[in-house]
Amino acid sequence: MRHYYIYYRIQPKFASAIESAIQRIQLEIKAQLGVAGRLLKKRDDPQLWMEVYENVPENLAFEDVLRSAESATNIAGLLDPGSNRHIECFQD
Repeated sequence: MRHYYIYYRIQPKFASAIESAIQRIQLEIKAQLGVAGRLLKKRDDPQLWMEVYENVPENLAFEDVLRSAESATNIAGLLDPGSNRHIECFQD
């Protein structure tokens, strides 16, 4: 199985909009692939957020749904200037 970790820096003024976008992304992934996601916020650096998607059975399908959902929410425009969503994939 594969496990995805996506981390990025947010602009605090857009925190609620970003959280709503993440909820929409996670709902889409859950609906299409059955994979539940979690959102984490770094304890000592509240602008650093990370999404976790564990036990992803099919990486290409996951990445396609993720890209489509990211585009639909325009999340990239809400991030801290110069920040990107960094995607890391680990496997068992």
